[in-house]
Amino acid sequence: MQILGIDIGGSGIKGAIVDTTTGDLLTEKFRLPTPRPALPGEVAKVVHQIVDHFNWKGEVGAGFPTPLSHGKCLSGGNLHPDWKGVQADELFRSVTGLEFTVINDADAAAEAEMHFGAGKGKDGLVAVITLGTGIGSGLFFNGALIPNSELGHVTYKGEPFEKYAADSIRKKEDLSYTKWGKRLNKYFKHIELILSPDLFIIGGGASKKMDKFKDEIKIRTRIIPAENKNEAGIIGAAVGAFDEVK
Repeated sequence: MQILGIDIGGSGIKGAIVDTTTGDLLTEKFRLPTPRPALPGEVAKVVHQIVDHFNWKGEVGAGFPTPLSHGKCLSGGNLHPDWKGVQADELFRSVTGLEFTVINDADAAAEAEMHFGAGKGKDGLVAVITLGTGIGSGLFFNGALIPNSELGHVTYKGEPFEKYAADSIRKKEDLSYTKWGKRLNKYFKHIELILSPDLFIIGGGASKKMDKFKDEIKIRTRIIPAENKNEAGIIGAAVGAFDEVK
């Protein structure tokens, strides 16, 4: 099935038509900058421009950078406080006239990984952890998404763990990979204690650098790098929409 996938981020909004059976992009990506300020109406206009660019008339899946409950934003995330309480799927539907499925952006990236990457065919409890500006998470049990986990927001010394161990903190504090790995070890030990997962998959830019810090992570659970490319958010958003309509 072909679905338009849209990845809504703090700096850019990009989309492409996706073959949800193979994970392939059937078009070139089209990207526009995220408006400033990123108010709901302004973001919806950009989403409409992307839909029009592809002359798309079918189902749309969107990955969105806030915690969500059935398409409703629970906070403004890194976009704008005005998003809190907005029913994002209904907003995009009203502006474009198309059916939208909106899922958390980390869930979308994890969907792509589980269907077409390192998580394919993996059963049990799998935690996809993305290390980037923050710490995102996607949880799966026997291949089914458990939506809206926010495992970067578990606390350490009274602050969200992502303010201690995200890749952006490594860069900001100019940490060596050894020192950063020790911080990640505390994080993964904590998540392992809470969840006892069968597998961790590390995504985000850090997935390419695992050899530099993996020896510092001393946990029982197997931990492997993601195979995702930059299209993961688009692919996963489309897969999330397919899961809703099939």
